[in-house]
Amino acid sequence: MDLTADYLGMTLKNPLVPSASPLSEKIATIRHLEDSGAGAIVLHSLFEEQIRMENLELNHHLSSHKDVFSEAQSFFPEPTQFHLDPEGYLEYIQNVKKAVSIPVIASLNGATLGGWTDTAELMQQAGADAIELNIYKITTNPDQPAAEIEAEYVKILKSVKSKIKIPVALKLSPYFTNMANMAQRFDDAGANALVLFNRFYQPDIDLETLDMRSDILFSAPQALRLPLTWVGILFGKVRADLAATSGIHRAEDVLKMLMVGANVTMLCSVLLRRGPAYLKVILEDMKQWMEEHEYESVQQMRGSMSQMNCDNPSAYERAQYIKSLQSFKPQQ
Repeated sequence: MDLTADYLGMTLKNPLVPSASPLSEKIATIRHLEDSGAGAIVLHSLFEEQIRMENLELNHHLSSHKDVFSEAQSFFPEPTQFHLDPEGYLEYIQNVKKAVSIPVIASLNGATLGGWTDTAELMQQAGADAIELNIYKITTNPDQPAAEIEAEYVKILKSVKSKIKIPVALKLSPYFTNMANMAQRFDDAGANALVLFNRFYQPDIDLETLDMRSDILFSAPQALRLPLTWVGILFGKVRADLAATSGIHRAEDVLKMLMVGANVTMLCSVLLRRGPAYLKVILEDMKQWMEEHEYESVQQMRGSMSQMNCDNPSAYERAQYIKSLQSFKPQQ
């Protein structure tokens, strides 16, 4: 049985890729993920703010004027909140590459066009096999038109691509008016893969302290439906590889994503909950299902249930939406 998957110009031993998370902050855990069957690893993110802090020595300047501009400090995380500074992150890439044999994908997380794109070149020099570019931006300016925001995304991608030769995966949010058009534009701009989708972490309120609270909610299996829909729609319409992320907890979820056209599936919440060894369970369950259903390879099933190859293409559009609503029967 052939579980190999093609992603970012590399052949992975299987399509299971742990996504950027605290699991990749320690080399021992990355080794555990590799031993448990991970096909590749996405390192935890290096944030634009970290690079900006280092370049401008913000910590020094803010500390020396904290009595004058105390409010401004709240916009920037304390240096101790970041696990690695940019230089440490680059060294970490080198150490991880020495420790494991699976592909290592560095992660850059930013929101603006700036000097942080130069860091992509340093990541390449450090030995990263590819870079996942995570553009995490919530636009709140009502005067900024959508076309301007979209153009900025494309410009950031092109800027990073101009610096490096290794593949670039673009991790996206689903909040574009025309996701298909944006996927095509990113494809034309040179994205080697699209990672669908980023999850925005909204703040909460602590009713006792009346403070804004930031915490992480694990994804639920129901979150799978959104990336499943768009991977299925985009398969065959873009040249870029497709990575599915969010809501993938079981072998069944992986199989569904492969059938709609994903090259790889990225896992986070389930591994944080159950530990790296759970990859073995998913892989064994995949093999059992494939054997029972007479599939000889991952490639054999990939895209078989995409919109392009589906007997009912409208299942991805309004017909299925109407059918779903009409089929629900409320309790009397």
